[in-house]
Amino acid sequence: MSIKVGIVGAGGMANFHIPGMQSAGADVVAIADPNRAAAERVAKQYGLTDRFDSAAEMLAARRDLDAVSIVTPNRFHCPLTLQALEAGKHVFCEKPPALNAVEARRMKDAAARRKRVLLFDFNNRARPEAYAMRAYIEAGEVGRINSAQALWIRRTGIPGFGGWFTTKALSGGGPLIDLLHMLDLALYLMDFPEPQWVLAQTFDDFIGDKAFKGPWGIPDVAKGVTDVESACHGFVRFKTGQVLFLRNSWAEMNRREEVSVTFQGQKAGGMIRRLFGRDGLDDTSEDACELYVQEHGRSVNRKIVVPADPTMGRLRAAENFIRVLQGRERPLNTPDQAVKLMKIIDAAYASAKSGRPVEIKA
Repeated sequence: MSIKVGIVGAGGMANFHIPGMQSAGADVVAIADPNRAAAERVAKQYGLTDRFDSAAEMLAARRDLDAVSIVTPNRFHCPLTLQALEAGKHVFCEKPPALNAVEARRMKDAAARRKRVLLFDFNNRARPEAYAMRAYIEAGEVGRINSAQALWIRRTGIPGFGGWFTTKALSGGGPLIDLLHMLDLALYLMDFPEPQWVLAQTFDDFIGDKAFKGPWGIPDVAKGVTDVESACHGFVRFKTGQVLFLRNSWAEMNRREEVSVTFQGQKAGGMIRRLFGRDGLDDTSEDACELYVQEHGRSVNRKIVVPADPTMGRLRAAENFIRVLQGRERPLNTPDQAVKLMKIIDAAYASAKSGRPVEIKA
């Protein structure tokens, strides 16, 4: 029997959630968004039969839905996920999981209570490079990863001024929470050790400078709020003794946009990286995936060749959600991991505010 899916939100990521799920065999039948024109455009593009003004209206009218995909500003991830779970639906939620770890735990607990699948769109885990690197790790060729460096850095990549991205009450923060993908990917490669404490510092030097605006055409809101950071640097120590350096920025004096995880293991090191020719434009990018080993007394850098994926796993992550529901694949992420990730982000913001390391409690 086909899995029926409803979409909440007609934002840009719907252009990955919908075709990704359709390619896995799901029947995406409805979309809910108060912006009627946007919802009608998406419905027409992907052949969705029903359009609604709200998630509540969609859930009431389409009780036959098996799952809901949430593509909204961050502030609504938790309440909409809880609403869908309480209606008995499986949920695929856009990143970040929530505004903070408290909300993420509420979502995790609701999914467990209702015995429903809850996955998040950590799409970089679904990149061919990540699948390849995990194969080496799971085969024991890397050993324990002692340290990792997670970067998503931009030079001119502020996503508009005064909109929901730059309003902390709606977004939860700036690039630390928005560009959390490499932090998540590093944790995934490290097998999600228990974090002990975080030391971090945020910067807001360019957050009001329109010369640092990104190229996506997101309109500014004249009387809107811009109260988030433009960059964050941090250091995480885990209870195992492993460590992780993170660096995220929308606006910082970098040579070019870089999206990467580099790690140093007991048997091998490695790197997954995308370099952009211009901030935010995927079609100018260069991908690399490498493993660093010692063989026969020599330093050897292995280039891991994988199929190109311009979407950075966005379609494949949505496919995974449907294949999990079909019993064909294991989930690429778990609610437990989402809570742990958000605890690190919460601690990074708290450390930046206090100027001291922040211990992470269980």
